[in-house]
Amino acid sequence: MGVDREGHPGHRRRQLRAAPGTREHVQTSSPSPRFPGNCASPTAKDPPDFAGPGPVLDSPHRPYRRTPGPPVTSSHRPAAARYRQPGVVLTDHHFEVPLDHDRPGSGDRIELYAREVVAAGKDPEGLPWLLYLEGGPGFGARRFTGRQAWLERALTEYRVLLLDQRGTGRSTPANRQTLPLRGTPAQQAEYLAHFRADSIVRDCEAIRPALTGGAPWTVLGQSFGGFCTTRYLSTAPEGLATALITGGLPGLTATADQVYAAAFPRIERKNQAHYARYPMDVERARRIAAHLAERPAVIPGGHRLTAEAFQSLGMLLGTGDGSHQLHYLMENAFVATPAGPALSDAFLEGVRGQLSFAGHPLYALLHESIYAQDPAAPTGWAAERIRARHPRFDPTAALAGDEPLLFTGETIHPWHFTTDPALEPLRETAELLAARTGWTPLYDPARLAANEVPVAAAVYHDDMYVDTAHSLETARAIRGLRTWVTDEFEHDGVRAGGPRVLDRLLALVRDEA
Repeated sequence: MGVDREGHPGHRRRQLRAAPGTREHVQTSSPSPRFPGNCASPTAKDPPDFAGPGPVLDSPHRPYRRTPGPPVTSSHRPAAARYRQPGVVLTDHHFEVPLDHDRPGSGDRIELYAREVVAAGKDPEGLPWLLYLEGGPGFGARRFTGRQAWLERALTEYRVLLLDQRGTGRSTPANRQTLPLRGTPAQQAEYLAHFRADSIVRDCEAIRPALTGGAPWTVLGQSFGGFCTTRYLSTAPEGLATALITGGLPGLTATADQVYAAAFPRIERKNQAHYARYPMDVERARRIAAHLAERPAVIPGGHRLTAEAFQSLGMLLGTGDGSHQLHYLMENAFVATPAGPALSDAFLEGVRGQLSFAGHPLYALLHESIYAQDPAAPTGWAAERIRARHPRFDPTAALAGDEPLLFTGETIHPWHFTTDPALEPLRETAELLAARTGWTPLYDPARLAANEVPVAAAVYHDDMYVDTAHSLETARAIRGLRTWVTDEFEHDGVRAGGPRVLDRLLALVRDEA
């Protein structure tokens, strides 16, 4: 994520893209002995043995080798759809994988969906694969049209696979409608424990031989997708030709408490920058929060808007245009009615679109679990506990005095599961996940220290979502990793920057920058 330093003392106002000379830094950890300078591409490895039940692939592909195992069973599916958009050819792929990769014979399997994108006019069989892992947790791969964002650059030399990670998009869904099929809240929580980065990486390795014939592929991980990529480097580096990470280098040992302790000061800085940019929003935000403190609103569809829920719009402040979106949203918050001022339908609809978890409930259910690595320690609503140490984020205290209302950021709280109709039926499941112990470590520092995969990462200075200090500590711990530290973009730089961020990382990993 890039730094938006507008409004900070001593820093000039900055546009989304910095002018020439914008501060940035490239650093390299100890070089890989296998790929000096991290510039050489590894040769394709022989297809590995692939024991046990394999993925079921709907679309025709060159055959891959695997050792004999139990027969693969799945319901019949029609051949994969292949269709066109401007400048690209798209192909649908469907797979079946075990829910629990440690017990592949248990019979419990889920479906994965992935969309292949190839530039029109290119022969896909002559292109190496690039797997894209979306941010999250709980988001399916972005639905691009044509060659948007970083795809423009990737499609010049790659065959791109956009994976809907387990539980998202067109993969077997996990939400308030489907999770009751798993049984009680305790059974639902046990099921969802298999939806972290460790399982996602094993999904990737399960489907890779079917697509590449066993050759390693390049992985691009954005945000949480970068967490997954770091897990990939820790446990299955043989599957990677190159690893590219944008705004997603996790703290290798940071606990949920440590993550949020570092986050709240960053969130406060983003608030200060927003109010310096839009000083009129100080009074607007206080007025809206005061109104909601007296009369919480019910948005059409049943979402309850409280002062705390309104504060959570601060999630916007970590993206390139998020501060502007927040400002425009508050401009027309009130309308005059026969009963007096009321929150406008337009405002409430805009808020609903930002706050509803209907499209990505796993983001709320599993968010703190992505930081859970101590088998003895539950996450225990870490964001809620750490927030209590920062009284300036208490809306009641802010309204009682003359302080600006501080918006919160990427934090999930128990009240999310009492105000959002998409989450309310899952409240007990969420409580069980927050109390869960037995989480296993996600990263292997020793293996990362011996890394041989060419890898480059974009680290956005003062990233609101992913702590920069944790990211740089991890960058130093991964052998051969080349880091681009920049304040040119916010957390969404790989999308907002078009081809520029991906182009820079490819140049770094090839020793061309």
